[in-house]
Amino acid sequence: MEKNSSDYVKTTEADVPVTQAPETKVYKRRWLVLIIFVLYSASNAMQWIQYSIIANIVMRYYNVTSFLVNMTSMIYMITYIPLVFPASYLLEKFGLRYAVIFGALGTALGSWIKVFSVANDRFWITFLGQSLVAVSQTFILSVPARLAAVWFGPDQVSSACSIGVFGNQLGIAIGFLFPPMLVENSSNVCIIEKGLRLMYYIFAICTTVILLLILLFFKSEPPLPPSPAQAVQKRENKESNEKFSHSIKKLFTNISYLLLLFSYSINIGIFYAISTLLNQIVLQHFPGHEQDAGRIGLTIICAGMLGSVVCGVLLDKTHKFKETTIGLYTLSLVGMVIFTFTLNVRSIYVIYLTAGILGFFMTGYLPVGFEFAVELTYPEPEGTAAGVLNAAVQIFGITFTMLYGYLFNIWGDFWANVALCVTLGFGTLITIVIPNNLRRQNAKA
Repeated sequence: MEKNSSDYVKTTEADVPVTQAPETKVYKRRWLVLIIFVLYSASNAMQWIQYSIIANIVMRYYNVTSFLVNMTSMIYMITYIPLVFPASYLLEKFGLRYAVIFGALGTALGSWIKVFSVANDRFWITFLGQSLVAVSQTFILSVPARLAAVWFGPDQVSSACSIGVFGNQLGIAIGFLFPPMLVENSSNVCIIEKGLRLMYYIFAICTTVILLLILLFFKSEPPLPPSPAQAVQKRENKESNEKFSHSIKKLFTNISYLLLLFSYSINIGIFYAISTLLNQIVLQHFPGHEQDAGRIGLTIICAGMLGSVVCGVLLDKTHKFKETTIGLYTLSLVGMVIFTFTLNVRSIYVIYLTAGILGFFMTGYLPVGFEFAVELTYPEPEGTAAGVLNAAVQIFGITFTMLYGYLFNIWGDFWANVALCVTLGFGTLITIVIPNNLRRQNAKA
């Protein structure tokens, strides 16, 4: 009996390439999980810019400065920096489901706190609610790359990551579009209060419904991994006793990743700065066009969502990660130059067009940077690599937003934008010198 058992094991090991190759399966449920995540991400991101895009109304109603209104956007970046590491640890320790539940719960609670802030002297309450929603973001931004790797096969993982990032962009688009529509710029305080109350209730109800969907249907991972690379990573993580800090140390000694970290942060940090001050930029050239400012922001994001999906499909088809990254970065620079030199054109429709061009390439770069980071750092956990990447983005976002606001007030928008163009040019050069070491692709080969 023992001899037969030993023989069986021996024979099986000899046939590993045929009979013991990692068992994989791609489940249909992956699309439901991805759709729920997209809605969840959107419900948080739509609150990032909801005050800044109606900055003039918020300043007048709550009697606060433009700096405090800008802080409602920057608080997303400020809270992310110290909390990304514990959030990434929880993601790796407890899995996707619990990380997503934490984030959805905080988003819903923060949204309901804002409902009680409709009064001229309650800006501190609305800022408290905004801060809680911002903290919850730490359980979102690192998820797309991880979710795509855990649920989707090798021929869909980049597309799935781009769709996951699409959720964040969808939320930002909603944040650009609806606040100017719901909160009318009126001299009548009661009308403003009615608009704010309606906006707060809509956001709170939406986040609550999404929390329920997550509790009922969102799962951490499928029973079987979707790809051989994921099977190997899952086995290595299970067998490894390395601490989370060791994984962080490996990331910070990976030169290719550090170069990407720097160039990616420049690109997305500049996007954050433009988004935060978009209302002020548009109103300087087109006074009274608050709704157009929101729609221009929507144009940027919608073009970016299209760019994200196109680039995700392109990566799955070609696996040309560095080439795609360089192309998008260069075109982001071109788009920024065009945007800068057309702001003085006295036609707002030109601004719609140039903003759309900028958004297609700059926002479309988001998932490409994520996927390139995963390729450069495999087999380190995707959530950790993405978390560090996003932490750097928040630091650069805060820096560029404050610097851009300062230059905007001192020099005007043209020279402030020129400074951003020069910085993007520097980021393009850094991107070009990143070594093309695609570790995950090599593991699949």
